[in-house]
Amino acid sequence: MDQAQEATVIRLLTEACGTDEVSNERDIDLFEAGLLDSMAFTEVLVGLEDELGVRIAPTEVERDEVATVNRLLRFVDERI
Repeated sequence: MDQAQEATVIRLLTEACGTDEVSNERDIDLFEAGLLDSMAFTEVLVGLEDELGVRIAPTEVERDEVATVNRLLRFVDERI
């Protein structure tokens, strides 16, 4: 994943979570911290498809696979 793609993923998460804390704390569990819920995560998935062409159905991802910024970055990188 190049830097522009990484920045896009982080921006989408920042917008969905409503805080830039996600860019500073890349290993915090976003769901447990109350920063991300299923609706917000769906927004991230739509953004990933719109901006990076990465199509991920909510049913094909386990929450634990994308619970942190770093995990989501790896998950997306495997699909680019």
